Amino acid sequence: ETERNTMDWNLFWNNLLAECQNIAIRLVSAVLLLIIGRFLIKFVVKKLSGSKLMGKTDAMVHQFVMAFVRISLYVILAASIVAILGVPMASIVAVIGSIGLAISLAVQGALGNLASGIMLLVFKPFRIGDFIESEEYSGTVSDMGVFYTTLLSTDNRTVVIPNKLLTESTIVNYSTQEKRRLDIQLDVAYGSDLELVKQTVLEVAARHGEVLNDPSPSVRLPEMRDSSLRVTLNLWCANSDYGGLKYSLLEEILEEFGNAGIDIPFPQLDVHVKK
Repeated sequence: ETERNTMDWNLFWNNLLAECQNIAIRLVSAVLLLIIGRFLIKFVVKKLSGSKLMGKTDAMVHQFVMAFVRISLYVILAASIVAILGVPMASIVAVIGSIGLAISLAVQGALGNLASGIMLLVFKPFRIGDFIESEEYSGTVSDMGVFYTTLLSTDNRTVVIPNKLLTESTIVNYSTQEKRRLDIQLDVAYGSDLELVKQTVLEVAARHGEVLNDPSPSVRLPEMRDSSLRVTLNLWCANSDYGGLKYSLLEEILEEFGNAGIDIPFPQLDVHVKK
């Protein structure tokens, strides 16, 4: 009986030792796989990013693909580590399936952003470096991610917009065309010499080399307001010259109106009192 108990205890301790060794080996293997896997992922992403194939793609596609590849590789690494730790893959699949509905409800916003990111990538309404406007947001596209698009506003603010908002709203892209029409509205007093007004405005426009001659600049009277006559200068310029040209023209037109004696009226109201 004593020998039997001794054999049972030896068997128990041998099994326990073997199990501890097995667990230790699995833990060490998992840690090594984590270290090596992270190194390999960084290496693969770096090589893919610098490859000739990715070099031929535009910046937006490049950033999107890199983010997608990085996330996918980390998911594969996590699944491999779990398998090495001895968790049966069938159990993992069963657990994922059982909580799939809850996960889908919890991350439906993220999945929507992912799907929207793919749509933006396929249809390309804008590219990295384009100046766009969507709802109340506007700025230069600086980054196109899997879930979010980043804009840099004109006052140097970083605006991060979920991709889903971009696909569900109107996008105005100011950078796709080489030329852009510039419309400047000017108010002059009633009784002003319209021919002098037109001549003065066109002379100012002619002094700027950024103004294109085809189509030629024009000045029209589209509206008679309560306190003024509104004239509009229409001209075409290169997209890159739009902002600076507009400010320069406004400053010079204001100065030339003063030199020519053309009045810019304040809002006024005539009141007639009858006894």
